[in-house]
Amino acid sequence: MYTLEPAGMEDLELCGQIIAEGRQFQREQGFVQWTEDYPNLDSVRRDIQSGSGYVFKVEGETAGYVSVDFSGEPAYDQIDGAWGADRPYAVIHRMAFRSKFQGTGLAGTAFAQIERLCLDKNVPYVRVNTDFPNQRMQHVLEKNHYVKRGVILFNGEKLAYDKLL
Repeated sequence: MYTLEPAGMEDLELCGQIIAEGRQFQREQGFVQWTEDYPNLDSVRRDIQSGSGYVFKVEGETAGYVSVDFSGEPAYDQIDGAWGADRPYAVIHRMAFRSKFQGTGLAGTAFAQIERLCLDKNVPYVRVNTDFPNQRMQHVLEKNHYVKRGVILFNGEKLAYDKLL
């Protein structure tokens, strides 16, 4: 059974470790999207405190971490391209999985859980960004029917995707 649950402060250290494992996975793929400075434990702490931090669980075991923010993203106000809709949206940031779950296809299940959360909150629109070299995430996004909309500036140039649910 797969679940997406709000992260609590008791999850902080494990979520920080998951982010670190995601950072290492990126390096193993040959690129650096996440630096040592961002995201970090403070990023996760702020997510949890604001209610945007979530953990993915597989059979009750924490498998991943993500921020799903319903307050918008100022960096998305300017896009070289065009968003698919002009309406309230959820933002996906900092998606990462524990090493033992990486490469298992869990990302598709995670996106389905996130989309269910968005629909439950009556926000049927999602935006997300990723680095140009992060071809794995680009593939996952496109496989899950996210549409590439252009380029935004968020700690450098990023590819911007969205999906109407």
